[in-house]
Amino acid sequence: MNRRLLIVLLGLTASFAVAAAGVDSRDPGKLKLASVNAVVVDASEHRPVYMKGADDVTPIASLTKLMTAIVTLDANLPMEESIAIDPDDFDYLKGSKSRLRIGAALSRREMLRLALMSSENRAASALARTYPGGAEAFVHAMNEKARALGMTRTSFADATGLSARNVSTANDLATLVAAAAEYPEIRDFSTTPSHYVEVQPTGQLLGFNNTNGLVKNSNWNIQLSKTGYIREAGKCLVMLATIASKPFVIVLLDSAGKYTRQGDAQRVREWLETGRSSAPATTTRAAPKAAKLKTAAHSAPPHAKRVVNAKPAARAKPVRT
Repeated sequence: MNRRLLIVLLGLTASFAVAAAGVDSRDPGKLKLASVNAVVVDASEHRPVYMKGADDVTPIASLTKLMTAIVTLDANLPMEESIAIDPDDFDYLKGSKSRLRIGAALSRREMLRLALMSSENRAASALARTYPGGAEAFVHAMNEKARALGMTRTSFADATGLSARNVSTANDLATLVAAAAEYPEIRDFSTTPSHYVEVQPTGQLLGFNNTNGLVKNSNWNIQLSKTGYIREAGKCLVMLATIASKPFVIVLLDSAGKYTRQGDAQRVREWLETGRSSAPATTTRAAPKAAKLKTAAHSAPPHAKRVVNAKPAARAKPVRT
């Protein structure tokens, strides 16, 4: 073979090898995130490539609804069965609002879609309430599933995530995302950008949007998504996304500011693709955190690590996740 051609081929081979190993060469120290807790997992190799407070127990807000979806689907209940909202589905804890009024009926499938894509709390509550044995049996099944998945620092108190007693860690949530991704319905429903439902018995048409604006961004290839927010948890986001031709699980917990979790997701993507990351803007919290999990840690397993710096209890106000 021509020596010059051989040199070129060897050079190309070396370049491809470097590109293929690109993620392995990323320096975690160069990724700066505003989220208090985070983990990035190479899903193809089941290997974390970045961790920040990944074993700290913290409230998880509506990320809970991924487990709500798993338990609902595992029960093999009729997905076309009509479910109606009743007063037990109202949020008397945080005062969150909903356009699903008393008597509004949708199929179990549509309730699940709304719970995942638009984080509809009444829809999630209705799914738990109509589970065999009711909401109490549903929450028990959630905790049993968490144990079966090896989520040893996770505990659930309700199906919506409105309770600060729903706690987990970034590492446990990475496990939950991977498990949820095995369900085609969860992948589909959680990444639906927008959706209309016809509410019975009135026939009213209601439109809902995904709480994660990144699913509408053509620059992202997202296979699973869920956001969450209550005051005790901060802004949260989990995703399964293809970046640099590989699937990654991204878990971002306790972000301050309206766009911080999406900004952190963009920084993760930039770091995975280039090895570099822009620095997050400084965000001032409305109030300093004090003794995080004071109201929630008692629900965590006894061996779970407690985290300092928690937000004060939330006042009754609309909650957007």
